[in-house]
Amino acid sequence: MSLTDLTNPWQAMSYGFLDGSAKRELRRKMIKAVAVPGCQMPYASREVPMARGWGTGGLQVSLTLVNPQTRVKVIDQGADDSVNAASIRRFISRVAGTPTTLDTLEADLIQSRHRIPEEILREDQILVLQVPNPEPLRPVQPNMSIARQMHADADYGRMWLQLYEQIVRSGRVMQGASYPSMVNGRHVMTPSPIPRWDVPKLHMAKHLTILSAGREKRIFAVPPYTKVEPLVFSDVPYKVEEHRHLRCYRSGTKGYFMNEIPQDDGSSTYEVSDSEWGAKAIRANDGEEIQRGETWYKDGEFTS
Repeated sequence: MSLTDLTNPWQAMSYGFLDGSAKRELRRKMIKAVAVPGCQMPYASREVPMARGWGTGGLQVSLTLVNPQTRVKVIDQGADDSVNAASIRRFISRVAGTPTTLDTLEADLIQSRHRIPEEILREDQILVLQVPNPEPLRPVQPNMSIARQMHADADYGRMWLQLYEQIVRSGRVMQGASYPSMVNGRHVMTPSPIPRWDVPKLHMAKHLTILSAGREKRIFAVPPYTKVEPLVFSDVPYKVEEHRHLRCYRSGTKGYFMNEIPQDDGSSTYEVSDSEWGAKAIRANDGEEIQRGETWYKDGEFTS
């Protein structure tokens, strides 16, 4: 027997870009994250051909989960055609040979930055969220060693104090994106920089959500049918953005999360943030037969 008999032929790269050791580690950490919902798991974040802070954590998870039959959708701030989303989608397709789609209903894996699609996800779909800062305690405890101990002790008093101070000073909770949420009644997590509009979509959702921060080397998860409850006082209810009366100037849809577009005269127009949902609405208005799924919100009211 020779050394050549024990080695594989040289290849330019492993399937899906990441080597086998990296994928095994990520799979183990994802299983741990699912077993302890909301708890951050450290992992050795690998180098990928994009700058840290631009979705390297979500990309590593996606590359670990895909196979040649996985249909992938990538969105950035709700848009499928942004530079970041298009680049990540094209990269995954090239290194893994996966088919891609813009339709939420057709996707098996959805990687997203800052948004959750408007259409309700199924049990067989996986949502991967990019996370720039996974530590919800950082604003109140910059020492990460102490923050880890606070998580272990379920000591979240400082977070409640921070919310109380916001109400006293401003009359309402000022926390916008990354609203701290209790997962499964035990761990507080930051649900990535998704708006408050999207946080209720994680509560008792049918799909698996994996959140990964490549720069911070942390991964955590929200398994299907898991409680996700925003931190709120019983007499100060949780409120989402007031978008129910806004109408998309392109598609005419109303009651969904909108992007504000300032105009030269000082006014603003609005466009539905979920670009594919808006495109479906436009095609439906033109008389095409379009399959549209049920949405989390109807007329601005959360229904699921």
